[in-house]
Amino acid sequence: MKIKKSSRVFIGVTLNFAYLTTQEYNHIVRIVGNDIPGEKKILIGLTQIRGIGYNFANAILDSLKISPNANIGYLSESQVQSIEKILKNPSEVNFPSWFLNRRKDVETGEDKHLITSDIAFTVRNDIEREKATNSWRGFRHMYGLKVRGQRTRTTGRKGGAVGVAKGGKVLPAKGEGEAAAEGTAAEGTAAEGTAAEGAVPDAGKKEAPATGKKEEKK
Repeated sequence: MKIKKSSRVFIGVTLNFAYLTTQEYNHIVRIVGNDIPGEKKILIGLTQIRGIGYNFANAILDSLKISPNANIGYLSESQVQSIEKILKNPSEVNFPSWFLNRRKDVETGEDKHLITSDIAFTVRNDIEREKATNSWRGFRHMYGLKVRGQRTRTTGRKGGAVGVAKGGKVLPAKGEGEAAAEGTAAEGTAAEGTAAEGAVPDAGKKEAPATGKKEEKK
């Protein structure tokens, strides 16, 4: 009986080893333009794609019957293609609409799920459309203020003058201060020059009566 148990263990190890060697391992797996290290778990690796969360990745793996605890480097090319197909069009797998991040699109009216750079592109277009229609949200975006009804008395005060200026005067900018300092210095030198010119005749006037008094005493 002992010999049989040991032989079974040995056979199990060899079978497992053969399974790992026949399966190809990729150190970097590229999914929807994102390079994911092969040593990461499939569930964690998919969450590195922008727009894919933990629950969404788990739903994809569950629909494809892929183990979430396996390393992503052992995925075959067909499995990677099937994952990309679901990411581009989740409605094919009958995902509910509340599971998507772009419901009732303004232009098409469809329920979509945005990933990677499409998220930033769509958000930018939405903001520009709000500004073009002169809506209140557009004005708030235009002036860099909060849009969703947050308080602004004590928060969001970055940029511009903050607090009370000393003496009730707003300090000039750095460039303006330097220009003003140069102007005052030039005015000071001009005033010194005029004072020096005016001092010469004054000295002559004061010296003239002094010499006359000395001559009279003699």
